Amino acid sequence: MARREKGGFWVGLAAVLFYPLTHIARRVYVGAEKIPRQGPALLVMNHISHLDPAVDAVFVHRQKRVPRFLFKESLTRAPILGPIVSGSGQIPVSRGSAAAGDSLKAAHQALQEGKIVVIYPEGTITKDPAGWPKESFTGAARLALQNDVPVIPVARWGTSQIFNGYTKKFTPFPRKTITHSVGDPIDLSAYRGGNTRSASKLREVTKVMMDEVTRLLAEIRNEEPPVTKPGDPA
Repeated sequence: MARREKGGFWVGLAAVLFYPLTHIARRVYVGAEKIPRQGPALLVMNHISHLDPAVDAVFVHRQKRVPRFLFKESLTRAPILGPIVSGSGQIPVSRGSAAAGDSLKAAHQALQEGKIVVIYPEGTITKDPAGWPKESFTGAARLALQNDVPVIPVARWGTSQIFNGYTKKFTPFPRKTITHSVGDPIDLSAYRGGNTRSASKLREVTKVMMDEVTRLLAEIRNEEPPVTKPGDPA
């Protein structure tokens, strides 16, 4: 049996804060055994609520791993959360600045050091009223193609029913269910040769990854996803 990855003081403090938060809902984990108990991996996830990072962090931590999230740099200045995200080794993203590329460098480094990196390719919570993934950025594809690590799709559903990030409506009762479904590692071997920085290739790999996340989400919801993603050209 694999030992729990050590996280240190700040990860322990995050666990103290986040674990009780997740008890507001029932938890269902499908395929959690597919999360590697050691070694690097890139987890590609959908994003539907501001609660996602907390519940996703607990989900990964329950698999005895310490997640490294890419998060908005502004959170480092938050009174309580700032020291936690900085001290626990999370990866700040400064969108639209000259330092934006540094976040991917830090994520590359984390993967090379055998860590688990969690990324939301959409960049922010989906604006789709039905909660389906929207058009995504290619940063996850860059990480996937430039690092020979397992790329694992994970869909999560239920958090937006508790807290809607656009209406700011918090509805903990009646008690909801949050489901995480983990897919098999995505085979990207056909894309790893040649120019891994090609814009068209990065867009195609992004689509491959998010299509798999969407498929898992459709299984959780027992619904058919839309033919086109919110934000796609008409």
